[in-house]
Amino acid sequence: MIVLKFGGTSVKSAARIKNVANIAARAAEGDPVVVVVSAMGDTTDYLVKLGRQISRSPNKRELDMLLATGEQISIALVAMALNEMGHKAVSMTGAQLGILTESVHTTARIVDIKTDGIRRYLDDGYIVVAAGFQGITPEGNITTLGRGGSDTTAVALAAALQARVCDIYTDVSGVYTADPNTVPTARLLKEVAYEEMLEMARVGAQVLHPRAVELARKHRLPVRVRNTFDPEATGTILRGADEMEIYRPVSGVTVDRHQARIAVLKVPDEPGVAGEIFSALAEHRISVDMIIQAFHRDRSVNDITFTIKRDDVEMVQSVMEAVAQKIGAEGVLTDEDVAKVSIVGAKLMDQPDIASRMFAELGKQGINIKMISSSDIRISCVVSDSDAEKAVRVVHDLFHLEEGE
Repeated sequence: MIVLKFGGTSVKSAARIKNVANIAARAAEGDPVVVVVSAMGDTTDYLVKLGRQISRSPNKRELDMLLATGEQISIALVAMALNEMGHKAVSMTGAQLGILTESVHTTARIVDIKTDGIRRYLDDGYIVVAAGFQGITPEGNITTLGRGGSDTTAVALAAALQARVCDIYTDVSGVYTADPNTVPTARLLKEVAYEEMLEMARVGAQVLHPRAVELARKHRLPVRVRNTFDPEATGTILRGADEMEIYRPVSGVTVDRHQARIAVLKVPDEPGVAGEIFSALAEHRISVDMIIQAFHRDRSVNDITFTIKRDDVEMVQSVMEAVAQKIGAEGVLTDEDVAKVSIVGAKLMDQPDIASRMFAELGKQGINIKMISSSDIRISCVVSDSDAEKAVRVVHDLFHLEEGE
C-alpha cells in the first residue's frame, strides 16, 4: 500500500480538490491508498486569527478543538470528490484513525496508532482520506501536532501500516539545492539522505517537517517529495546515506529568516546558572537553536547568547528578564535583525576546507557573521536579515550547486 499526503495549497479550491482526487484515484488502481490531507489553503491561519479575536491568549484545549475543524472540512470534500468519481472513499479524523498523542495541546507528539479501524476500510476496498495534524489523548481530548503536523501524520501512518512508500505532494517539484525563488539557478535533487533532509528542514527548508523526516529515518521508510500540479514527475526521494548513488560534500544551502538572537549579559560564572536559564525556557516549551557562551576579561561572568524563533521573542524576553534578575545577571539584549544561512551535506566533514571557504567568501562579499554553529553534516552562520538572500546566492555559487550530478 502507499500513503499520499497533500498540503494546504494542494486543496485550496474545489478545482484543486478534484485534482487531488484524480491523483489518489490513479494511485488506487494498483495499491490500497491512504490520503492524508491538510486544511485548505490559509484556513489554519484564519482559525488562529479568529480565536485571537475572541481571546488574546486562547485556552489551548479549545484552540485545538477549533484548529482541528480545518482538516475535517478538507477530508470530507476530498472523500466526496472520490465518491463522485465512482470510488469508495471514507474520511476519518485523527480520533477515528486511532492516532493517540501525549496530553499536550497545540504541539502534541504521536504516542501510538491503533490501525484496526483504518485496516477494515482498506480491506473493504475503500480509499481512506485521513486528517493530518491531529490526534486524540487517552482522556478523549482532541490535540494538534503543531506546524507541519500533517507531514508527521502521513509518515507515522505509513510506518504503522507498513506502506512501501509515502508520497508528500506539495507545490514544488521536490527538494532543491536552494530556494528557487531566491536562487534562480537552484537545481532539483533526485535523491537526498534522511540526515541531509533532517538538517535542511531544521535550518529553514520548508519542504518537509523535521519530525516527519525523523520518523522516516527511524523506520527506513522511502519518502518522495512530489508536485501536485505535475504528478507525473518523480520528484525527490529520501533514503539512507548508505543507499545513495552519489555523495556530495555540499547538497544544499538554506536560509531561516524567522530567527532572533537573545543575549543574557554578565551571567555569574557559577555551577547551575546555565541550567536556570534553559530550564526556564523549557518550562515555556521554547526551542533554542544555537548557543554561545563567551567569557569576559572579568573571569567571574559570561555572556550567554542563543537563537530562538522570532515569534517567541516577546515571551522569551519577559522570561529571561525574570531569570536575569534571579541569578544576578546584568540584563537581556534582543536582536531581531538576524537570519540563519546553512550548508548541508552528508560528506561535509570529509573536507575541512569547506567551512573556511564559506566564511572567507562571505567576508569577501561584505557579509558579517554574527554566530557560527556546526554538526557533522551542517555549518550555519547567523547574518543580518538584510544580507540573507545575498548570502544564500554567494554560498550557492561558491560550491557550484547549480551543476549536475
